[in-house]
Amino acid sequence: MDAQVLLLLATVVIAMILFSLERIPTDATAIGVLLFLILAGLLPAEEAFAGFGSDVVIMMLGLLILMAALARTGVTDAVSRALARPSGWSPTGLLLVLMTMALGIGAFMSNTAATALLLPVAIGLARDARLSWGKYLMPLAFASMLAGSITLIGTSTNIIVSGLMTRHGLEPMGVVELAPVGLAISVIGIGYMLLVGRRLVPDRIPSDELEGFSKDVYVTEILILPDSQLAGETLDSSNLGRDLDLKVLRVLREGRRQLAVASTELREGDVLLVAGERDRILGVRATSGVAIRPEVKFTLPELEEEELGVTDVIITPGSELIGRTLEGLRFRDQYELQVLAVDRHGRTLSRKLSKVRLRTADVLVVQGPQRRIEVLEREGLFRVLKSVDDRPLQRRRAPIAVAVFLGVLAASAFDVLSLPVAMLLGALVVFATRCITPEEAYKQVDWRVLILIACMLALGAAMEATGTADFLAQQIVSLAGQLNPAWLLVGFFALTSALTQPMSNQAAATVVLPIALDTAVQLGLNPRTFAVTVALAASCSFLTPLEPCCQLVYGPGRYRFLDFVRVGAPLTVLVCLVCTFLVPLLWPIGAPF
Repeated sequence: MDAQVLLLLATVVIAMILFSLERIPTDATAIGVLLFLILAGLLPAEEAFAGFGSDVVIMMLGLLILMAALARTGVTDAVSRALARPSGWSPTGLLLVLMTMALGIGAFMSNTAATALLLPVAIGLARDARLSWGKYLMPLAFASMLAGSITLIGTSTNIIVSGLMTRHGLEPMGVVELAPVGLAISVIGIGYMLLVGRRLVPDRIPSDELEGFSKDVYVTEILILPDSQLAGETLDSSNLGRDLDLKVLRVLREGRRQLAVASTELREGDVLLVAGERDRILGVRATSGVAIRPEVKFTLPELEEEELGVTDVIITPGSELIGRTLEGLRFRDQYELQVLAVDRHGRTLSRKLSKVRLRTADVLVVQGPQRRIEVLEREGLFRVLKSVDDRPLQRRRAPIAVAVFLGVLAASAFDVLSLPVAMLLGALVVFATRCITPEEAYKQVDWRVLILIACMLALGAAMEATGTADFLAQQIVSLAGQLNPAWLLVGFFALTSALTQPMSNQAAATVVLPIALDTAVQLGLNPRTFAVTVALAASCSFLTPLEPCCQLVYGPGRYRFLDFVRVGAPLTVLVCLVCTFLVPLLWPIGAPF
């Protein structure tokens, strides 16, 4: 084995581990891999940096700008509101309509964005129908992921696969090339969830919470005020827990944490870390002698003149809050909001609130002016778990944004323009027609996704340049060369699907695709068949809650890790069978190329 091949394989393994653990942000890991490829001499700098100017990155940039324009003109908001109007759904009807809408939306926008858009709608509709939303959120996430197999732009993974195909001399993937298989997968996926999957999805939402989503367990800090009658009392004698129906987790005194035991004597200035239902926490404000600590610090005069609302928000993937603490962010000063409480997957957090590192799907109770909450939601900081009325959106320009988006798809589908050119032209048109300003659009663009894609393209190029892909393909040919080619498709589907569980879909596809294409070439098979199989398999992240769509629903649905294995494993097998049967029919495996 060549030294460069061995070094690159070690790099791939280490990158996979880092992507899986997520101790380091994925974009930072990707940049580290890129730099290592250059410094280790595995790839020249000019080739490594070429990914940042590739068609794939340009296409993604244009698509994200168009998505931002649809949001800014109120198109996505209108879809959400239209869904929220019907009421009285039966359990089966509600599940069918949510999954169908997730497919329709997810086929033309990021599946994560589709899940985030429909999450509060699903909770609201289930609550109105007196149904447990826990039975609907996992199917919603799965439907959004299935939608990625319908069109090229349904997921960034398809765009990456298309870009890598052109590097191997293949034609890029068409906008609706995957649709025949994608639609079949989606129909079977919905059928599975309606007939079998929904019975496997657990329901851990207590019946007394169906009246409102806000009764989850939150954590906040209560300050013992000067001259409070509680000063000098013990936790037991103060009846603090009984009267307020809150659980005292810790006592913070002079910067030190103490266990909350019955004999702990309370003092002025003590900060109590407490857990309880949202309404109970908010009831502290009406109790004399104590106050929610963040409210004590709420001293911005320009905010005191406005009516302050209290809203539940959920942190979505890509938010700049992820991995940061409230203290490090200077949250109150920077965003003009107070965080009153935090809920994480129904668990209490026994640390100082300001020191907790925020994660995807954390639910925060925030207090502040409604205008600030609306602005920060549009900027992608979080998503409100209640509908917000009267947004100052550019609704008059909504027809223009829709027409531009459809025009871009049509121009590409009928080969009038290549997709990267069409996307960039569409971005220019929405800027020129003032559907969205460049400043607003650039705030909405998830630059971390673009960085990840560009760096992963460099990893794919390194696998070709060092001969690593060819080496692995030779090993596969020697081991499985005598097997029916269909078994090779099954093997690559299983490998890609397995890698998408701990690491990003884009990274998994980038690692597997060069190996699959080289294997096809060495065996004289159609490489496009293998490319399509890898693209479809990369969207099968149903087995763990690590996929961003699943992360969004993991906490609100009160799910556990093994719930995804139980529900997602049969769905993954079904998708594999459909792909193994249909892909060779539509892209003949032995066809000339």
